[in-house]
Amino acid sequence: MTRIFAPLAAALLVLAASSPARATMDDDFFGFRRLQQPMMPMQQPMMPMQQRGYPYYGPGSDYVGSGGGGGPIARERVAAPVAQPRGSIFISTSERRLYLILGNGEALRYGIGVGRDGFRWTGTHHISAKKEWPGWTPPAQMRARRPDLPRYLAGGIENPLGARAMYLGSTLYRIHGSNEPETIGHAVSSGCFRMTNEDVTDLYSRVSVGAMVVVR
Repeated sequence: MTRIFAPLAAALLVLAASSPARATMDDDFFGFRRLQQPMMPMQQPMMPMQQRGYPYYGPGSDYVGSGGGGGPIARERVAAPVAQPRGSIFISTSERRLYLILGNGEALRYGIGVGRDGFRWTGTHHISAKKEWPGWTPPAQMRARRPDLPRYLAGGIENPLGARAMYLGSTLYRIHGSNEPETIGHAVSSGCFRMTNEDVTDLYSRVSVGAMVVVR
């Protein structure tokens, strides 16, 4: 029996040790996979966001929310947890919170989804690019693993990258929106930081390309 399962165990170890870039790409299509793959027995189909208790917040919408984040964790002004420059970002993966440093000892705190076990990371980067309603082009190696994926998925309310994306340095990691707001506050991704679409839009409007992002 041990001989039979040894190759399988080795393959799983290789998969778990995949590179950060590959892990991040897998994170990008998590929501698409949930929407598109056949449902397992006893599972309920995923409903549109507004039917899951979240208002429509997509291209062409004038919805701006109540100012609390539009998701399971309210956005709020708090004491800054670290001494960083105004306009920079501090991410605590253990808290599953993102802090935008406002200066004067204050910060805006947002709930986020973080990497699951084995995919969390720490370091310092800068925001290298910002995109509104980003489209998504799955890399060739991803499409080789998932032939059902589209060559390109236009930006929109059900795109896994959500309303906004902020890219971290030259990595494939992003701070981005989500079509699964119920996952905020959980360790679910492969390294990216996901926010509700309302929260990521609020953050996007407050930070600039070049802003420092510290992840701990």
